[in-house]
Amino acid sequence: MIKTHGFIRIPCVYDGLSAKIAEQSGFPAVAFSGNAVSASLLGMPDLGILGMSENLEHVSKISKNLKVPVICDADTGYGGVMNVIRTVRDFEAAGISGIHIEDQVTPKRCGLLPQGIPVITQDEQLIKIKAAIQARSSKDFYIIARTDAKSMHGLEEACKRARAYIEAGADAAIVMGANSPDELRYASQVIQAPLVTVIQETPPTTLLTDELLREVGCVMALHAGVARYAVVKALQTVLQTLSESGSTASVSSMMASFEEYNAVLGLDQWLNIEKHFLD
Repeated sequence: MIKTHGFIRIPCVYDGLSAKIAEQSGFPAVAFSGNAVSASLLGMPDLGILGMSENLEHVSKISKNLKVPVICDADTGYGGVMNVIRTVRDFEAAGISGIHIEDQVTPKRCGLLPQGIPVITQDEQLIKIKAAIQARSSKDFYIIARTDAKSMHGLEEACKRARAYIEAGADAAIVMGANSPDELRYASQVIQAPLVTVIQETPPTTLLTDELLREVGCVMALHAGVARYAVVKALQTVLQTLSESGSTASVSSMMASFEEYNAVLGLDQWLNIEKHFLD
């Protein structure tokens, strides 16, 4: 798909319903945000609390009902080298198309938080990347190396790390915090490999055009917060209105009908399958 499209925008989802809506909206792939899955499953922030088994069980169930490829946030690989090997093997066996692994310390935290993000040494992460590459059974399982080093060590160090991770065998790189055109151009010059960027739904990342991202060799733009931000705002508005007025009449335009909801889930197709076997 990457070879065919060259560049794709991918929404980050967190459950079966958001994944189906993304698929039906015409996106050629979906991604599962660890931040959003932690919020959805646990109601907790992205501070390394969500475990590998919880994440894997959740996304593997949903991916079976999708026709498009799924990319998953695998945090730090959930620990050391042995954890990374298990993570790659289990996600690949579950039918996931690829994962990204970051060089944060364990437990990790959301890479968008304003305070500095601690990272392990480059040599420690190189071992984990090499282990991940060797653990996959197919080269089609896409491994994206993510570095969060920019927040505490600067762009130059982050790009140097990303280049090393590519040389260790990763298919693409994410440099968290490289958000402006100039930063991405610099990253492209240093890393000289496919890039993945994270769109935060605020400037400057919302100003990154398809043309620019293609120019710097970006193969994916992950819209990390688009689904969760939309749902939070809509639910807050509708539920607060219901709580205060006892009615949703004034916000009914923000809600799907029962028929629209069932259409997303493919209710008619499922009923036709049942009817086929019962007739």
